[in-house]
Amino acid sequence: MALRDYELVTVFDPDVPDDQVPTAIERISQFVTGRGGEVVEVTPWGRRKLAYPIRRKLEGSYVVAQLRLDPTRVAELDANLRIAEDVLRHLVVRKE
Repeated sequence: MALRDYELVTVFDPDVPDDQVPTAIERISQFVTGRGGEVVEVTPWGRRKLAYPIRRKLEGSYVVAQLRLDPTRVAELDANLRIAEDVLRHLVVRKE
């Protein structure tokens, strides 16, 4: 099982209070580490205006994370983030 580098950009619902965002990040980190991956770095960008409304929301809390994860687990992470109610959008990109 060779780990690959990924970048995860997550936009959290603005209804999540700013002091609860680290808890949501920790939940994602535990998901990754529980499946043999590692979280290299997490960079919160803070609350920003969205380019277009998503679920009638006009802003969201952006977080960028650098991950190392088994490629077979990426679809599982993607599915988990898709059903998370506090996540408006996410994008997992493989880094070269």
